[in-house]
Amino acid sequence: MLPRTIAIGDIHGHSEALAAVINALDLRQDDTIVLLGDYVDRGPDSRGALEQVIELGERCHAVPLMGNHEEMMLGAREGRDDLRFWLRCGGDATLKSYSGDQDVRRIPAEHFRFLKNLPHYFETDTHFFIHANYAPNWPLEQHDSKTALWLPLTDLPGPHYSGKIAVVGHTPQMGGKVLDLGYLKCVDTGCGYGGVLSALEVNTGIVWQVDENGQRA
Repeated sequence: MLPRTIAIGDIHGHSEALAAVINALDLRQDDTIVLLGDYVDRGPDSRGALEQVIELGERCHAVPLMGNHEEMMLGAREGRDDLRFWLRCGGDATLKSYSGDQDVRRIPAEHFRFLKNLPHYFETDTHFFIHANYAPNWPLEQHDSKTALWLPLTDLPGPHYSGKIAVVGHTPQMGGKVLDLGYLKCVDTGCGYGGVLSALEVNTGIVWQVDENGQRA
């Protein structure tokens, strides 16, 4: 069987949903699983979700990308204003999953090291993967964090000059259907906002979905 390239959308602390969708994939070692970011915040078990993401590399070629919620989590170590901002954006649920209080120091250092090393993009011969958005005329390595991690698909970009298909998350598709414009696919289907968690095999278009409790959607 040919190796698969599968993108998993935003998880937002729903570890049961992540475990269920990974189980449904029936992973093989030659699969490439690209996780599009936002593993933490809002849901009940950010710690468990992040630990699953870390461990996934032992089962296949896992490529976890940086999301804006990971960037906020890293920033929360640096000062009180960053901490307050993160708490307002769902970081309070993340801290509860670690310690039950608002002490960032309870988060294991190895988790911060993992987050710090997350790349902003990944590309294959035919696709590129980035958390939030892209500029059609910019090389991937020139994207700033505002565009790559924060910019929603409010104004849809055109095709990227490379000719590769863009695969993104970040902007919830609350109808539960992966956005497919041909040149752009958005795999965030609202997990963390009452929606579902989706995984997309980018070459065949096969989609797996579970709800936030890990039940088949």
